[in-house]
Amino acid sequence: MDKIMVTLLLLIAGVVCSMVLLNAVYPAITGSSGAIVDAASKIDDRIRSNIEIIAISDSGSEVYIWIKNVGASSIGGISQSDIFFGPQGDFTRIPWGFQAAPYWVYAVEGGGVWGPSATLKITLTDTGALTPLSEYYFKVVIPNGISAQDFYSAQ
Repeated sequence: MDKIMVTLLLLIAGVVCSMVLLNAVYPAITGSSGAIVDAASKIDDRIRSNIEIIAISDSGSEVYIWIKNVGASSIGGISQSDIFFGPQGDFTRIPWGFQAAPYWVYAVEGGGVWGPSATLKITLTDTGALTPLSEYYFKVVIPNGISAQDFYSAQ
């Protein structure tokens, strides 16, 4: 009879320990799997995104840049992109929106979203007088970190 009681107590203690261990480990496993799924989604977005600068021109103190979405996914949050422009070796970040000069605005050619094969037109306003035949640096970084850069000689 003593052996049965000891066996029963050990069995109950084993089940209780298993439950305590499961309750301690399970939240950590589910939390880390959520982080892995989120990271995989961000990596997939970066892999499916790509942009290419197709043309740059200027008119007085405005510079126009056309950027093509050559990736496989639509690009959102365009206003959260970073734009850098200026003379080679002396460029600066240009803020988005109608703020103090200089600033940039955008329009998707043909309207709508910036989907695959669509072209985005960026207008840099009040960039100052561009020196003819001087080389200017332009770089755009979209919200997911994909970037494109080019050099431009003012007319």
